[in-house]
This record gives sequence, structure tokens and C-alpha cells, in this order.
Amino acid sequence: MTLRDHLNAIFKSPEELDLTSGGIAKPLMYLSIPLIITNLLQVTYNLADTFWLGQHSTTSLAAISFAFPMVFFLIALALGVSVAGSVLVAQHTGADQEREAEYAASQTVTYSIIVSVVLGAFGYVFVGDVLGLLGASDSVAPLVADYMRVYSVGLIAVFGFFVFLALMRGYGDTVTPMIVMFGSVVLNIILDPFFIFGFEANPLFGYLGLGGLEAELFALTGYAGSGIEGAAIATVFSRTLAFAVGLGILFRGSHGVQIHVSEMMPDIEYGRQLFDIGMPASVEGTARALSINLLLVIIAMFPESVVAAFGIGTRVFSVIFLPAIAFSQGIETMTGQNIGADKIDRAERTNHFGAKVLAVGLSGLGVIVFLAAAPIVAVFTTDPDVVAEGALFLRFTSLTFGFMGVMRAYSGGFRGAGKTLIAAVISVLTLGVIRFPLAWIGAERIGSTGVWLAFAVSTVIGGIIAFCWFRLGTWRDGNVTRGPTELGEESVANDD
Repeated sequence: MTLRDHLNAIFKSPEELDLTSGGIAKPLMYLSIPLIITNLLQVTYNLADTFWLGQHSTTSLAAISFAFPMVFFLIALALGVSVAGSVLVAQHTGADQEREAEYAASQTVTYSIIVSVVLGAFGYVFVGDVLGLLGASDSVAPLVADYMRVYSVGLIAVFGFFVFLALMRGYGDTVTPMIVMFGSVVLNIILDPFFIFGFEANPLFGYLGLGGLEAELFALTGYAGSGIEGAAIATVFSRTLAFAVGLGILFRGSHGVQIHVSEMMPDIEYGRQLFDIGMPASVEGTARALSINLLLVIIAMFPESVVAAFGIGTRVFSVIFLPAIAFSQGIETMTGQNIGADKIDRAERTNHFGAKVLAVGLSGLGVIVFLAAAPIVAVFTTDPDVVAEGALFLRFTSLTFGFMGVMRAYSGGFRGAGKTLIAAVISVLTLGVIRFPLAWIGAERIGSTGVWLAFAVSTVIGGIIAFCWFRLGTWRDGNVTRGPTELGEESVANDD
């Protein structure tokens, strides 16, 4: 029995997983559980960097606190292409339009490559200017620039792998991407300490119990490590291999939707459809990333310990919100497939069920984080000032986690229905119109505590807005799928 056979015995294969009939709970759970694991593995990339760089120096830890939001910003700008591709594949799959789903996947890969090359060039050239706007200190800015230049060069592989995940999810296969992600994460964890510390003073030797002789043999290479730049090299290298594997799976088509070289020539008309659906999704993702970057402008006014605490806190959030993100992606897929199958009421029930599960589940996690805030932060640093500030951040925000789950659940439903603009508006309102001004005022009036309080207040308001907007029912109006006479008919026909 292969690893995939064992996993399919636990989860459900796409052929067995019917998202358009039967109950809501089981298919959503079977779809979302591998997504939770995949997203957890994704966050492990960032946690590994945070952990090893925390061992390197507090300055490196502060630098990665600046670098991560900039990375998310680049990914968010390109996010719309993957969301549009996932929605189109999901709706065509639900409508039993296999060839249209394959054409959508092929075009999505093409446009993702184009977008990532453009954004990678932008990130490489303008990283210094962005750091100047964010107010990074003289000790931190060069380190962030080193990290971002390497990451920008490898953006095509990083984002390409995200597109692979999205297309497979739209089809309903969440197990295969999970396996590929696992291999990539293991490779990154192995490479990280070597590229950061080199061989002579590598703390991994101590964790593995290697003696002086083994360490000396490794040290003969003379490689002294590249610090924070090494963390970027490890990430890009492991993602490049994962993207190559993902492309192989998509071209073969044995697991999920298939792509074809003959359908990858850029189709301007189809590109416009990807733009119409994807641009609001990019705005949504950009709003989330931009809010973190804008908050860094405020955080940069505080001591380095507050900057580091902010970085650790946002990393902890990324782990805690994994169920919300995974369920949101699962809801997006189920909504898209049910709309494609013209089962609108089932799509609505999926959204309400997901929102209830996340509201209860994340509220429970929030209580745990509230009670264990200091030990959680202490995992990443031994600096007592960072631990105290980070624990305060978590205590202010943890009891509002359930509202974040509600907002994520309904946002996934809006995206699956092709109403990505609604999800974008909710994100902009919550993060830009509410959170940032509150954080600015709070920082001036009561210091860093005011910033942490702004997180909590905006999260509660965002959850309420998402629930009320979904109840209005405007997402029911129309869908985004098109028949073969409306998109790529000639290209589709060529492969029939």
C-alpha cells in the first residue's frame, strides 16, 4: 500500500467525495481536513524561519518581522489569479464541464507565471524604497533587503506552487497537494539551519546530538551561512522542487484537473475573465497584507522588542487561523461546485454550517491562547521583554478569534460564488477603514496596547459585517461559469 492509499483510507479521494449531494458536514470535513494540514505545513515554512532566525539574533528576528508582511503583500497581489482559477475549475467541475475546467486550469497556470515574473521584478527593484516607507531601522533594513531579493527571484516557483494547490482544490482533490507540501516542508526544515548558520556553528548539530568530530567534518566545507538570506534560499529552493512536482501532476492529469500545452497560449478574452474574478480577490488579499505593512509603520515607532513581539504574534495567528482558512477554502470549493450544479440552497447551507463550526472552534482555541499566552511566545524567544509584550498582544486578541472564523467562512462563500468583490469590500472595511485608524489613534493615546486593542475591535466588527452581508443574499445573483461557445472553444475543440 502506498502513502497515498493509506491517506485515502483516512480521507476521501475526489472520485469518492461528492460535494453536490448528500449531507453538508462530511464532505466539507473531508475536503477541509487535508486543507488544514496543508495550511499547517505552509505555516511551518514561516515558523521554521522564525525559530532558526530567533536563535541567530534578535535583529534577524526583527528583520523577518518586516520581511513576512512584504512577502504576503507580493503573494496577495498575485492571489487573484489562483482564486479565479480555483473558482472556475470548481464551477465547471460541478457542472460536469471537464474540458472547460481543463482550459481554465491551463490558462490560470499561464497567467500566474506572467504575473509572478512582473511582481518578482517589482519586489527585487523596489524593496529598498518600500523599506524606507516602512521606517525600518538601519540595522534591520539591509537584512530585510537581502531576504526579499532572493524571495523575489524565486517568486515564480513560490506562487506557481500556490496555483497548483488552488487548482487541485477547485477540482476537489486536497490530498495530493497535502502530500507534495509535506515533502517540501521537510526539505525546507532540513535546509534552513544549514543556509542560515553554515556548518561550523550550526545549532542543529546540538539538537541532533552530533559530536565534535561530525561537526568538524561538516565545517570543512568552509560555508559560514548566509543568515536571513539563507532562510530565503532554503524556502525558494524547496518551493521550486514542489512546483516542478506540481506541474508534473497537472500535466499528467492522473490526480485531479489536467492542463495542456496547447491551451496555455495566453487567451486575452479569458484573461479578462480571470481579471474580473481575480482582481477583487487580489484586493482582498492585498488589503490583508497591506494592513500588516501599514501597521509596521506604527510598530516601527516602538522599541525593537515590540517589533519582534508583533512578528511572533502574527505568526501565532497564522497557526490559530489555519482552521478558518482551510474551512474558507473548503466552503469556496463546495459553494463553487454547487453553484455550477445549480444547487444554490445547498451552497447557502454550506456557508452557515462552516460559520457555526468556526465560531465555536476558534473561540475555544482563543480561550486556550489567552491562558497560555506567555509560554506560547516563549517558544520563539528568550528575551523577557518580547515575551511580555507578545503575551499582551495575544491576550487582547485571542477572545475575538471566533469572529474571525465567521468572517473567513462567509468570505469563502462569496469567492466560491464568484462574488469576490464583496469579500474584498469586507476585508478593506475591516482592515483599512477600521483597524488601521484605531491602531494609529491607540498607539498615540495608550502605546502598543492601543495597537493590540485595534486588532480585537476590528475583528469583531468584521465578523458581524460578513454575517449580515451574506444574509442579504446578493451573492445568489448569477454565477461566473461559461459554456464552451463563450471561452476557448477553438482551443478546447483542438484536443477533442
